[in-house]
Amino acid sequence: MSTTRVADNSYDVALENFDAAANVLGLNNDIREMIKYPERILTVSVPIRMEDGHIHRFEGYRVQHSTVRGPAKGGIRYHPQVTLDEVKALATWMTWKCAVVNIPFGGAKGGITCDPKNMTQGELERMTRRYTSAILPLIGPEQDIPAPDVYTNPQTMAWIMDTYSMTKGYAIHGVVTGKPIALGGSLGRNEATGRGAFYTVEHACAHLNIQMKGATVVVQGFGNAGSIAADLLHKAGAKVIAVSDSTGCVYNKNGLNISELIRHKESTGRVAGFKGSESITPAELLALQCDILVPAALENVIHADNAKAVRTKIIAEAANGPITPAADRILEASGVFVIPDILCNAGGVTVSYFEWVQDEQHLFWDAQDIYKRLERIMKTSFEDTLKIHLDHKVSMRIAANMLGIGRVAEAVKLRGVYP
Repeated sequence: MSTTRVADNSYDVALENFDAAANVLGLNNDIREMIKYPERILTVSVPIRMEDGHIHRFEGYRVQHSTVRGPAKGGIRYHPQVTLDEVKALATWMTWKCAVVNIPFGGAKGGITCDPKNMTQGELERMTRRYTSAILPLIGPEQDIPAPDVYTNPQTMAWIMDTYSMTKGYAIHGVVTGKPIALGGSLGRNEATGRGAFYTVEHACAHLNIQMKGATVVVQGFGNAGSIAADLLHKAGAKVIAVSDSTGCVYNKNGLNISELIRHKESTGRVAGFKGSESITPAELLALQCDILVPAALENVIHADNAKAVRTKIIAEAANGPITPAADRILEASGVFVIPDILCNAGGVTVSYFEWVQDEQHLFWDAQDIYKRLERIMKTSFEDTLKIHLDHKVSMRIAANMLGIGRVAEAVKLRGVYP
């Protein structure tokens, strides 16, 4: 089983998933033409002065896929593999994701092709501020609200918020979400994606009559979403037997102590070398027999070449687009229950919505209130998707896409065509 291959084009995957759901919904071509493709695509040059004095030009993107149901919403990622097609795919998924959890946002995404691990804090700040200036015409609390994504964080959002506010002449907290608490951030935002994924796993286990206590779990990707999901599953009595990050994979058939592993990663920057674990390969990790597999890293990690080796009952997509359409078909034939990304990892954008609402109202909620609201939304969205899955006898992915696309299509019909 190999995870090294030519990656599927993420945007082609997004369009294929759209067509599959639109066909079942019976959407006519007029509606498809209006909601399938991005509304706006901006490519920007981001020249900055590096620490050694030379100027380096990065390339950045901001894509607004839809503003039919409200302001565009979506993260900004810093990664060497960022491409325009990837950003277009992520923006598309964000549209359906916001509609699945029924919050009044459309989808957007941004990114810069860079290697943040080899950049200083000063270089990252200058790049962020220059990028913010370049996308300034598109963003704003009523237009397009960025958030953290891969290798961006609350500090990144603080720089964006400050840069935007300085151009307006006063503090505008609602231009981004995922900010530090001191700048109008929300309690519960940091763990929202992982917590939302945990809630959907709970409901999937209940549906499939799988006991959470003692269930075996594998987590691929131990960043924010993966580590939080692993920690919550561990505390609920599940046995997390393997996790991975970009530096390696660790395994213990009797279960890993997730609290200690999180402390180990915080102190060393990696999961590798964790006491009481053995090292395995990424391919071996995805092939481990388990009850719950949580892909929580990047796109297309489960594909046609390795899907047959996956041995799990539930896949919870904490990452965006971790399974290709070809792999989907293989997993469905194997009886694997997939909680699709636009449902499973929607906790992040849901609490981003809570943060935006709090910023706009200048009134903030306590953490338990946020957790209760998030759990209620994730439960309702899971049940809505499951009903479509059972009633129409389609996969959970097609069901979730039908739910999200159907809501966007309804909004388009009601708004009509301008002029």
